[in-house]
Amino acid sequence: MLPDNIDQIIADLAALVAPADAVNPYALGGPPGNALRRANLHLALRLALARGPDLLLVGEAPGYNGARRTGVPFTSERLLLGGVAPLGQYGAAQGFALATDDGRISAEPTATIAYRELAALGLFAVGWNAYPLHPHRPGVDQSNRTPRTAELALGLPLLARVCALFPAPAVAMGKSADRALSALGVPHTKLRHPAQGGAAIFARGLRALAATLGREGV
Repeated sequence: MLPDNIDQIIADLAALVAPADAVNPYALGGPPGNALRRANLHLALRLALARGPDLLLVGEAPGYNGARRTGVPFTSERLLLGGVAPLGQYGAAQGFALATDDGRISAEPTATIAYRELAALGLFAVGWNAYPLHPHRPGVDQSNRTPRTAELALGLPLLARVCALFPAPAVAMGKSADRALSALGVPHTKLRHPAQGGAAIFARGLRALAATLGREGV
């Protein structure tokens, strides 16, 4: 029954209509890569469900070098294809695939920092975004912008279902995720987003949370 819930969550995600200054990278009838992004997300959620994640990591929105390309929150193409060896997470050998065809393999600082720290602590996280579509500056789709209040509200029903699917300790990565989880009444820990000089503060916060879970590192 639970895999069917994943199917329905992704189907409903694919059906969301993006405004002019956002992209739904999972949309049906879009570029061929959308189907691969849906498959990558399905696989990530299914594997996390089978294992049982240590954390539910909630971010703001897909970034143009991250989940906009891969379909999986908190990943870049380099991370998704190469995997996170200490955690046994992701990797082409597990079936994750490149969904873009522009000849480059993306890296993404937030994903790199997040998984460096998660791997050091031996924490297996499943990710989602408060606004699951990619918001960009008008006319510049290879950019990021902060989701509007109405966009965060649009993402709440799906976020609630993901929280129900993964009843692990929830972590809000930044202010937008904190607002969304608070609106749902989901208990969570708010961490500083690692972007724009926040990497050290994020790492300290994650280590403090890990200590409360009895995970001091591996």
